[in-house]
Amino acid sequence: MKVNLKNDKMTNVRWVVGMLMWAAIAINYIDRTVLSAAAPHISKEFSLSSGEMGILMSGFFWSYALLQIPAGWVADRFGQKKTLGFAVGWWSLMTSITGLAVGFKSLLGFRIGLGAGEAGAYPSNAGITSKWFPDKERATVSGLFDSGSKFGGAVAMPLIAWLIYKFDWKLTFTFIGVLGIIWTIIWLLYFRETPEEHKGVNKLELEYINKGKKNEITDTEQPIKWYQLLKYRNIWAMCIGFFMINYNSYFFITWLPTYLVKERGMNLIQMGFVASLPLLCAMVVEVLSGYLSDKVYSKKLLSLTATRKLFLICGLIMASCIGMAAFTKSAVLAVVLLCIAKSGNTMAASQVWALPGEVAPKNMTSVVAGMQNTVSNMGGVVGPIITGFIVGSTGSFVPALLFSAFLIIIAIFNYIFLLGKVERIEPKEKMII
Repeated sequence: MKVNLKNDKMTNVRWVVGMLMWAAIAINYIDRTVLSAAAPHISKEFSLSSGEMGILMSGFFWSYALLQIPAGWVADRFGQKKTLGFAVGWWSLMTSITGLAVGFKSLLGFRIGLGAGEAGAYPSNAGITSKWFPDKERATVSGLFDSGSKFGGAVAMPLIAWLIYKFDWKLTFTFIGVLGIIWTIIWLLYFRETPEEHKGVNKLELEYINKGKKNEITDTEQPIKWYQLLKYRNIWAMCIGFFMINYNSYFFITWLPTYLVKERGMNLIQMGFVASLPLLCAMVVEVLSGYLSDKVYSKKLLSLTATRKLFLICGLIMASCIGMAAFTKSAVLAVVLLCIAKSGNTMAASQVWALPGEVAPKNMTSVVAGMQNTVSNMGGVVGPIITGFIVGSTGSFVPALLFSAFLIIIAIFNYIFLLGKVERIEPKEKMII
């Protein structure tokens, strides 16, 4: 143990860790968003159809979704420090060399490689949260690190538009990839697997973290195999609900730039600025939602289950505004509605990412987070493709936006009726070998 025994004032190393988690997710989304912002240039250079661009946008999710559970298992088994460090380093490399692509097939290969690396991010962060933060800060830090996705997406749009304008899309991928390599070096030098191992954590902070956990982990044994989790209702509710949320959410980092250019008549610079607005609004709302939900629960105004459901449902009601944006002729009103919709998505997400640490059996937080994210990101797989073919066949984004709103309504009913009491799963069955 390397705990700092100086105890006159509590240290806040956990929040430095939280900001590194936030930065990892921000870089994660900057890297995955480059293709969306560069899509008009790439499709023109390689003569790609809307359907082919939809496949490219979804190709990232093929490996990303399929590797969530393995990434979660690796993180729980070998530690989040190594897993997240390797993940960020790998996907940054894939981003850097994407400019070497010569056509559809090579672009698809680089996107699949990017997804393989980024699969380690969210499961690792969920596991870090369970180790480094007390229960009453769980939704706050979950909202914090997930808000990095909105910051990353928001910064990516104007930044990438400017880089493409000043240089070209190929060099832009290289510049963006360097960010993650720098982060990886800082992470490996600073982070430690547990608070006890970090020399900057003093006794007061360590006691604050450990006393704030109802479910303290004292070993590394996992009570069941990952697939045995499928016996539990809450796991299904978490996976189904997050699928619907992500289908809706990924419109904002895949097709929104094209929607603003083709449907709303904006130029590249206008698009870069306007596309960032829903994401910037969402970033603020997500952090506030996580903080407020933690306050509601810690002050015992509502039970944990009621708190999670309240913020989930309120967020999803806001998210359904994406359907209303389809009908307005005003570009300004459409953007306002999209800002509300994306903010609602993130309000729900602040609760979604708190759930694995509250529901998972001991030592399985990253695994549960990986399962949830596997299913949710199938929305990322099918969403861009479905949207692409709907737009291609109808010549309009209206039916695509209405379909997204319909899925959000299903998500509301899922969290109301299928999600049960939010509490740790205590398996009674023995592990199946």
